Amino acid sequence: MPFHNNEDSGDRGKRRNPWGAGGGQGSESGSGGGWTPRPKNPWSEPPRPREDPPRGGGTADFDEFIRRSQERLRGLGGGSRGGNGSGGGSAPPRISVPWKWIVGGVLALWVAGTSAFQVGAGERGVVTRFAKFHTTTGPGFHLKLPTPIDRVTKVRFEDIRTTDIGSTDASIENLMITGDQNIIDIAYTVRWRLKNAEQFLFQIANPELTVRDVTEAAMREMMSKTTLQNAIGPERASIAEEVRERTQEILDLYGSGILVQGVDIRQADPPAAVDEAFKDVSAAQQDAQQFLNQARAYAQQVRARAQGETAAFDKIYEEYRLAPQVTRQRMYYETMEQVLSKVDKTVIENPGVQAYLPLPEVQRRARQADLAAMAARRDAEQAASQGGRQ
Repeated sequence: MPFHNNEDSGDRGKRRNPWGAGGGQGSESGSGGGWTPRPKNPWSEPPRPREDPPRGGGTADFDEFIRRSQERLRGLGGGSRGGNGSGGGSAPPRISVPWKWIVGGVLALWVAGTSAFQVGAGERGVVTRFAKFHTTTGPGFHLKLPTPIDRVTKVRFEDIRTTDIGSTDASIENLMITGDQNIIDIAYTVRWRLKNAEQFLFQIANPELTVRDVTEAAMREMMSKTTLQNAIGPERASIAEEVRERTQEILDLYGSGILVQGVDIRQADPPAAVDEAFKDVSAAQQDAQQFLNQARAYAQQVRARAQGETAAFDKIYEEYRLAPQVTRQRMYYETMEQVLSKVDKTVIENPGVQAYLPLPEVQRRARQADLAAMAARRDAEQAASQGGRQ
């Protein structure tokens, strides 16, 4: 512990020798001799030369402030580490730090790294300023205010997205009630894309779920207006188009920023429990439709034939009006030719005329002989085939 100087009660202006009062060098004489300086304390720190604080501002003032702060902290840490403590160590060397350059460089890197952004092909960049929509950018290189003032959210703008509703798996059913109080199991797919990036990001929280719910509501509405047979048959495409239009209308009311490209019905069948019965009914209806088509075709043929006969009669009537006797004779010959062409008789008008060779009878007998020969050959073949098997 360092020694301290004691004051004399008799003479406050003079100092005593810390080694006691007595003659010799460094002592104070009681007879009135002069004052002699005391020897230095060997445990005390030699006095430091006083430094005048630098004048002017700038980096030197900031460095001096840092140095003084460090000295105060060392003094608060304990007397044994520098200062007037017993350790007596020398002060650490001062380091001049260019704080302004460091801070400026950090700020420059921050601004450069957060002010530029790139938007890829088929994307849109939505820029928000203080968490509020500011602008929308297209593909390319763009600049903005540094983060966190401006923030960019990139969205895939031109991608076609699909949402599947229902399943073609028989164990998973998506049942709806039709307008004729029947039940239908339906599965379909919605194809959609973005048309407004701002609305897509800020108007709806879950776009996928919103598209699913809106499309399902539109499909149920359309099913309630049609019959089961139309839903699984001829009106399938028109129902899908009406569902697309209704879905787009509702999404526009929501301000969703979504464009519905199409609705594709992948399956529209009765429930699995009655599917076989409905298939039988459908097959019977198809057969009935086929018979109706055949009847319509036959009716059209009869109508065309009747119209042709009517036109031919009109032409004959016109000829009859011009030459009644000639037309009557010709009609008689044509009628007799049609009647007698299938009869094996010869008509002779004049008596005593020799009959000609009965060629029709000869032809008929020849045909009968050919038929008999064919039947005999067929019987022989069948008998030979049966004998080979035995």
